[in-house]
Amino acid sequence: MKLYRTGDGVVIDIDGDVRLVDLTVDEVFRAADPAAVTADAHRRAGAALTQGAPNAPLAPIASQEVWAAGVTYEVSREARMEESAAGGTADVYARVYDAERPELFFKATPHRVVGPGQPVRIRADAAWNVPEPELTLAVSSSGSIFGVCVGNDMSSRDIEGENPLYLPQAKVYDGSAALGPAVVFGAPPAATNIELVIVRTGDEVFRGRTSTARIRRPFTELVEYLFRDNSFPSGCFLMTGAGVVPDGGFTLRDGDVVSITIDGVGSLTNPVAQTLSAR
Repeated sequence: MKLYRTGDGVVIDIDGDVRLVDLTVDEVFRAADPAAVTADAHRRAGAALTQGAPNAPLAPIASQEVWAAGVTYEVSREARMEESAAGGTADVYARVYDAERPELFFKATPHRVVGPGQPVRIRADAAWNVPEPELTLAVSSSGSIFGVCVGNDMSSRDIEGENPLYLPQAKVYDGSAALGPAVVFGAPPAATNIELVIVRTGDEVFRGRTSTARIRRPFTELVEYLFRDNSFPSGCFLMTGAGVVPDGGFTLRDGDVVSITIDGVGSLTNPVAQTLSAR
């Protein structure tokens, strides 16, 4: 079962039976049993849509906050240590990788999130910008993981590397996150492939691949820490960390196209822009 958000409302796809339903994204995330509520809305909906799945879905988000976990893959630890070496703070990331408490940080409010086909942004005051492809958990208001989607945690590596205290500026800005194309219901896959492809003026300039089997921490552990002394009345999304990191000399440019594919979840493609267009 998949949940799409469109300009007409929420669209649910159950085994190819695609219907516009009388249900909001927030109602799904607030439900005691999101899957049951969604399936029931699908049963009560009108005729199936003849065009099938939406051609241009929006980000599947309404009132949810987006959070992210850092340094959950070994390659991410190495990348963070590389970018922080000049600032003398590389050991911070080495320690958090092995620590009991994970790194969790606020990533985006809904208005900073874009959907498929919409431009993700690179900061004008940063010189080293990269996408971070991440399996993203859909978490209900009660703290249960009920689905997943594809996420892009855009990052300014030079800003974060200069000083870890600059992390919010490196991570949180308009157009800094992308989600989509749909929330796929069910438990997150324990081992699935994540592929990142970057195209520039028609030519592929980067391709990388990893598996969620390489993540160090269980998804349930990340969510448990996130919900400690914290509440999410409309649920939240949690990006689970990047296992694919472009080489140190690579930075995104205005006009690049970023495509992320997670097996069994979907594909998310976004152009890159440095200026903010009206949305």
